Amino acid sequence: MSLSALRPAPPRASLREHVHQALSAAIVSGELEPGTLITVPTLAVRFDVSATPVREAVLELEKRGFVETVRNKGFRVTAVSDEELGHLVQVRQLLEAPAMERLAGRVPEDALPVLEALADRIERGARDGDLRAYLEADQEFHLSLTRMLGNPVLTDSIADLRSRTRLVGLASMKESRHLDDSAAEHHELLRALVRGDGREAHAVMVRHIRHATGWWAGHGEEDGDAHVDVGPDVAGRRAADPAAEHDAETAAEPAAVSVPRR
Repeated sequence: MSLSALRPAPPRASLREHVHQALSAAIVSGELEPGTLITVPTLAVRFDVSATPVREAVLELEKRGFVETVRNKGFRVTAVSDEELGHLVQVRQLLEAPAMERLAGRVPEDALPVLEALADRIERGARDGDLRAYLEADQEFHLSLTRMLGNPVLTDSIADLRSRTRLVGLASMKESRHLDDSAAEHHELLRALVRGDGREAHAVMVRHIRHATGWWAGHGEEDGDAHVDVGPDVAGRRAADPAAEHDAETAAEPAAVSVPRR
């Protein structure tokens, strides 16, 4: 991604937050690729702001591990290894899939129009190749669903994991059908939730995370499983009894997902 694509900050927004969000989205989407050098003066000119909010935003990104200091040059966008991505995918599957299973049949009817609209925005972003719009709607969709479980610790944990999942191959997906396929899975998940089909919601969420992170990491759909270490307990039970895959994943559900049914 060229820095020319970064938009100036809106006048009444928190400048630091605006710069942080814009850079974070560019790094997460892979538009700012690993190894890219950025400098505070260049970014300040691009965003049409002073150096102070830019420096604060970049230092926050450094704390998150998105960039690293390069002496006398500025900051460099860091890379994420397949091993680290696999760890993030594993934890996301263990949290998000059981959460969606628990939510099945409990989505308030008055929330459906908003969720449908978000799923439509995700598909529109994919169709138009607008990665920023795609990611913003995707984040809002998934976190809106998670909040319905009433567990802020779970919501914050998933939000943090999603923000750390670097999608280095996302930009290249615009040239293939994969971004459209990933977008369509949001409507598929919503239909399962509305039907009250927890097992299907669980399966869709596992597949969505596996497929999307496989594509976004630059691997093919068929390579997604190869980069996800599901852990020895779950893997062993699957090997012994393939039919126990769903039960093994559900048994590994963390306590954060165990919220009382309303």
